[in-house]
Amino acid sequence: MTHPKGLSGLEWELMQHIWRLSGEITVRRVLQEAYPNGEKAYTTVQTVMNNLEAKGYLRKEKIGLVNFYKPARPRRETVQTETRNFVKKVFGGSFMSLANYLIGSENLTQEEINDLKKLLEERSRS
Repeated sequence: MTHPKGLSGLEWELMQHIWRLSGEITVRRVLQEAYPNGEKAYTTVQTVMNNLEAKGYLRKEKIGLVNFYKPARPRRETVQTETRNFVKKVFGGSFMSLANYLIGSENLTQEEINDLKKLLEERSRS
């Protein structure tokens, strides 16, 4: 299932914490995990989690007065979908264009270039 609206920066931030948590995931638990020093308000986290549910990234079950959440899809699947959407939107669907951009951006260190070569060699052997 593809999601027409991708994840915002804050939604990604919360989902990273949600994917790491197990058991009963509540707004309060996510708030304590993601913002232990009170950087965000409870209502902000609650609103974002409700938006994530509306977008199909979370499932919600109400037990008594408390909403319990769980990811609707694994992190890996979401990353793949979001990456494909990004490459489609920015690079016309061409992963080669993305690779050319990244390699040509001059942001890679020599160590990263060597690691990239190793990855490509391993990939070509399999």
